[in-house]
Amino acid sequence: MDDDERAASRTAVLVCQGRAAADGRVAVGRFADPVAVRLLRAAERTPVDEVRAGTPPRGWQARTVYESVRACAEITAARTVAIDEALRARASGQLVILGAGLDTRAWRLPGLARTDVWEVDHPASQRDKRARLDEAAGGDRALPALARSVRFTPVDLAVDDLGAALDAAGHDPSVPTTWLWEGVVPYLTRDQVRATLAALAARTAPGSTLVVNYQAPSAKVSAGRLLTRVLGSSVTAGEPWRSLWKPHRMAALLAAHGLRVTSDDDLLTLARSYGGPAGARTSLASGRVAVAERAPLT
Repeated sequence: MDDDERAASRTAVLVCQGRAAADGRVAVGRFADPVAVRLLRAAERTPVDEVRAGTPPRGWQARTVYESVRACAEITAARTVAIDEALRARASGQLVILGAGLDTRAWRLPGLARTDVWEVDHPASQRDKRARLDEAAGGDRALPALARSVRFTPVDLAVDDLGAALDAAGHDPSVPTTWLWEGVVPYLTRDQVRATLAALAARTAPGSTLVVNYQAPSAKVSAGRLLTRVLGSSVTAGEPWRSLWKPHRMAALLAAHGLRVTSDDDLLTLARSYGGPAGARTSLASGRVAVAERAPLT
């Protein structure tokens, strides 16, 4: 499938809907994303409004979308809290977001004012993101970013050379970089994960940090995703998970590329820390955010 045939990621839209639904309602004081709703189109906002109002629609198809957005709000809020706090604690002049989707950090985090941001994603998804940013600003100018700069870098992580693309986009591998890899690892094969890490590690200077979100094995979660694929009842049914990782195996993989894990937490523990809802308990328990560092030169 070439770039013209492949559609933009539906998972990216669902995650954006989840953030929009959670904004101001979940983890208040630790999570906020007022930009997310601006990247959604009218039909995509409908289930967000329903979730925020607590008014489930009638009809199984509409109810399925509603429940997907409601559950996603719980998961993405916890994930975003973990990642945002890690980024604030480890600010650097370069932030590379792998599989950026409809990420809004460059437009909502004031702490990125001295940071250049590279958004890496599949060309189809990136075209969609840029169109939505134009629409959010009224079509005549770009939605203003809070980051020092945003550099869109089209890359298909399954086949393209990440290093070459970042070179062309002006990334400097000789200075520390903060890498963010959120919501991507499960959709890659193990070989693709290893290849991406190898390319990343080759551009990771001492003092750099990787924040990676991944999924640990869960029979219940895997069975649920398989059922939605069979029934075709999920908006993301065409985007299956391809690799799950136990924490010790993820740590070993990162260590093999010179990155030492300093923390690795499940999302359920984090959600409980701010009294978050527990409807998505199983998915929260299997979702993880790890922080790994390459030691600075002494």
